[in-house]
Amino acid sequence: MQHWSADDVMVNGVKIHFHRTGGDKAPLVLCHGITDNGLCWTRAAGELEKQYDVIMVDARGHGLSDAPEGSYHADSHAADVVGLIQALGLEKPRLMGHSMGAATVATLAATYPDVPSRIVLEDPPWRAVERSPQERAAYMDEWRQMTITRQNTKTEAEIAEEGRTANPKWDASEFEPWSHAKKQVNPQVFGFGVAPAPTLHWRVLVPKITCPTLLVTGDPELGGIVTAEIAQEVTQANGHIQTAQIANAGHNIRRDQFWPYVDLVLAFLAGTA
Repeated sequence: MQHWSADDVMVNGVKIHFHRTGGDKAPLVLCHGITDNGLCWTRAAGELEKQYDVIMVDARGHGLSDAPEGSYHADSHAADVVGLIQALGLEKPRLMGHSMGAATVATLAATYPDVPSRIVLEDPPWRAVERSPQERAAYMDEWRQMTITRQNTKTEAEIAEEGRTANPKWDASEFEPWSHAKKQVNPQVFGFGVAPAPTLHWRVLVPKITCPTLLVTGDPELGGIVTAEIAQEVTQANGHIQTAQIANAGHNIRRDQFWPYVDLVLAFLAGTA
């Protein structure tokens, strides 16, 4: 990590911050989940950088990126990532995203099909029955208020300790960037997915994806979002997409089952899975 660089690009009038492992290797762009930041990929990037030039993006409103007034929907995040890719001159990068970041990557692949070469989607927020707009708004507002309260009343060390208690499977190295991100995040990010949302529903997005895609799922009983039924529906709707479930993992698949996750995505990114 000592040799990683950090920089900003201006995209759509927004400063987007990123970290980069560097090297003369194929580019791999990583998009984090809501309330995380780019460095929440640190442990995974430490393995991925052996084969790729890894770019870890702070989404708008997260980490050290700007938090502008306006949209925090997946289409805006996707446009930011495309702008970063263009600003850095990346040719046909691979992309990976978790949760909100997976929605961002899927939206990017569907909307800008010439940009990515391959994508990995780690448990995107794809549900069989979506919450109503009112339910979604109430859920996100509750999350926003909880985040504000935590930022105002908890130290990073206290937040990290909460994380350790709630996530005993995670490696110890995960909690420093995770807790730091929770203090950095701007409450505006909870506009993600709240009506009016221009972002296409996942059932509309999925058929539009034309690059090889790996959908990685966990166990819904442990907190995973994508069910086996949804995964089957996705593969039936688009032959470019393959799915893989990792056992004993919830929504944070790479954190719950790190090595099975890394082995799986490396094989896919290399085009051998």
